[in-house]
Amino acid sequence: MTDVMTRNVVNGLDLEALNGVVGEIQQDASKALVRFSVATRWTGQTGSKTTVKGYEIAGEQVAREFEIEADEPHELLGTNQAPNPQELLMAAVNACMTVGYVAGASLRGITLSRLEIDTTGQLDLRGFLGLDDGVPPGYEQIDYTVRIAGDGTPEQFDEIHAAVMKTSPNYFNIARPIRMNGKLQVS
Repeated sequence: MTDVMTRNVVNGLDLEALNGVVGEIQQDASKALVRFSVATRWTGQTGSKTTVKGYEIAGEQVAREFEIEADEPHELLGTNQAPNPQELLMAAVNACMTVGYVAGASLRGITLSRLEIDTTGQLDLRGFLGLDDGVPPGYEQIDYTVRIAGDGTPEQFDEIHAAVMKTSPNYFNIARPIRMNGKLQVS
């Protein structure tokens, strides 16, 4: 019998591997530190390309390479060639919460048959354009709906939902202020 066949996999997650990571972090908190970095460059008009070249976990650099493009729709003076930053922000929150729902269900032995998150937010361009100091440039609220189904009970899904809101990094990042430390270099 192969190692894959003997492992407990729920919703595509290897629970033995997940528990192994948790165990290592419980034994050595320095293994919990993860640093993500991206670099974004302007590509013309309202477009940009962000490059992911890796991340650091437990003091070790792990190479990865991805590109993420962003643009604005025609109505916002873009070329409509990629999602805009607001859509990418919502996608990042949804993707992060998705991991939480899948992990939470898997750890409880719940097989999911459906997981969808719809997110929406409205902002006022007067804030972004600096036309009215009384109008914030970003969202005052973001609304989302999670549709989840599987062989769990409603109570188990409520527990998972509460856990995601408590532990999802991007939920945390959006729901609470983050200190931004910026510096400008002019060349």
